[in-house]
Amino acid sequence: MEVVPAEVLRAALAAGRFTATSSFDDTSRGDCINICVPTPLRKTKDPDVAHIVAAVEEVRKRLRAGHLIVLGSTTYPGTTHELYRPMLESSGLRVGEDFCLAFAPERIDPGNKAFPLKSVPKLVGGETELCMRLATRMFEPLFDEIVPVSSSQAAEMVKLLENTFRMINIGLANEIAMICNRLGLDVWEVIDAAATKPYGFMKFLPGPGLGGHCIPVDPNYLAWKLRSLKFNARFIELASDINSARPGWVVQRALRILNRDRLAVNGSRILLLGVAYKAGVSDARESPAVDILTGLEALGARVEYHDAHVPELAIEGRGHKSVELTDKALGTADLVIITTDHPEVDYGRVAALAPRVLDTRNATAGVTSGSGSNVEKL
Repeated sequence: MEVVPAEVLRAALAAGRFTATSSFDDTSRGDCINICVPTPLRKTKDPDVAHIVAAVEEVRKRLRAGHLIVLGSTTYPGTTHELYRPMLESSGLRVGEDFCLAFAPERIDPGNKAFPLKSVPKLVGGETELCMRLATRMFEPLFDEIVPVSSSQAAEMVKLLENTFRMINIGLANEIAMICNRLGLDVWEVIDAAATKPYGFMKFLPGPGLGGHCIPVDPNYLAWKLRSLKFNARFIELASDINSARPGWVVQRALRILNRDRLAVNGSRILLLGVAYKAGVSDARESPAVDILTGLEALGARVEYHDAHVPELAIEGRGHKSVELTDKALGTADLVIITTDHPEVDYGRVAALAPRVLDTRNATAGVTSGSGSNVEKL
């Protein structure tokens, strides 16, 4: 789903209300500067704020009295106040007197058509009361509701709580899936039945692992910050371990399915359906499908993927291209693994044609291939 519909963008361009630039010098012409750049993790799971530090430094060089600076990149509590504010004030200008500074994170759910951008309340935390008021005024025309909090630190923590809540509950769902597998139960049936309770239960679903730039990354920012305060965020770290192990668990399930029919993974043809991290989007960042693909290739499997949303994918310097989902591709694969449940795929056809299917998303619910014995779920 487009965050800004194409027709809205075209209208803004035609009216001269929007221009794109690659020059930081143009920031001096505006009154409000929104900074939203990637905040990834290093391999050690420490925050990498290099991109935003570089952006703030460029803004500092061009900072003038009257500017409103709003940071939107997710980061650990205290970053705006302890790192970016001193950087900007090194210009000689003062927050709340000469310019204003606020933190207002994005709350976008890619692919979710039920909640367009304008309908999701905008969270804002200012460094001073004036900063809060000005940032609120800037966002009021764009959002139906503004949610002010007492400080930039509080806004940073709210954003991390939202994503940590999801990560931990997905981790719980993934562990329940493994428990149900050991007990010979259908985890999807169990979760659907539990979700009929009208209170005290919120439905989260298991899957092949976490993906995207937010949920697998953001909680580790909080855990890192707390380690510096000699506090162990055990829930976060445990859920992260469970979710991170899921792609490897899917690989092992694939091996067991092949082995049951006396097929070696080495040389087997395996087709992955979907490499985007979630249904209906083209974003493959942190996608568990990538780890599943590389894990199977490392064992000698010949792995291909189909994803109409991701026609090409670079993995460890090697290019991969989506293959057409033909009857032959399905019928000649030794195993088809559904890793992303894109809605345009006919999963009844997949189940009917593929000799073996591992469904990690419950995409084949309600469809069978005769006996349905060729389909296994997590």
